Amino acid sequence: MLRKDGRTNDQLRPVSLSTGYNKYAEGSCLAEFGDTVVLCTASVSNEVPRFMMGSGRGWVTAEYGMLPRAGTERTPRARIQSSGRTYEIQRLVGRALRAIVDLPALGERSLTLDCDVLQADGGTRTAAVTGAYVALIEALGKLRNNKAFTTIPTFEALAAVSVGILQGEMMLDLNYDEDSNATVDMNVVMTASGRLVEVQGTAEGLAFTREQLDGMLDLATAGIRQLITLQRQALAEIGL
Repeated sequence: MLRKDGRTNDQLRPVSLSTGYNKYAEGSCLAEFGDTVVLCTASVSNEVPRFMMGSGRGWVTAEYGMLPRAGTERTPRARIQSSGRTYEIQRLVGRALRAIVDLPALGERSLTLDCDVLQADGGTRTAAVTGAYVALIEALGKLRNNKAFTTIPTFEALAAVSVGILQGEMMLDLNYDEDSNATVDMNVVMTASGRLVEVQGTAEGLAFTREQLDGMLDLATAGIRQLITLQRQALAEIGL
């Protein structure tokens, strides 16, 4: 099935991961997945949350938000409290990155990943995870260069992508129109070795089978391998 944007079912949107986008942050990445654009910045603090003080371990957390006109209609700014969706996504990003960071080796310091959606056309959470990883590694690379540790304290690379079923066919990296009409929508976070960090899948209409689940995971695995290659290329350009 040829999709409206000309892609095949197993094809990612055009992806760009630009490092060093913010000159003030210790790490930054502008992640572009087609028309979805997310700015991810990593900030380092030499302190940890109170519940971790004295543990000798570090911490990684995230915040996520959308600009008022990131989508087709304006949404109000979050003045006091984040929406449930926003809170859920930022927790996802934080969990994903903590899964691949050696927190004891990080020492008692914190990294905060801010993921700000500049433009949304589906897959903002997966773009946020993928871009945040690049920003994280850039920040950790700077800490290593400043002798905070001898090697970057991560276990392996990680990325995320969406998959789904639309008109009975499995598709990779859904845009907004596809996601809105899909009968199954799934987000997959996976490491370079193929270990699953998180799988969020929902039948929006017709329930899906175990065979379809396995097929979507295979599709996501192929997409994530491509994304990790792009991450590595982006980081290699800055010597990481």
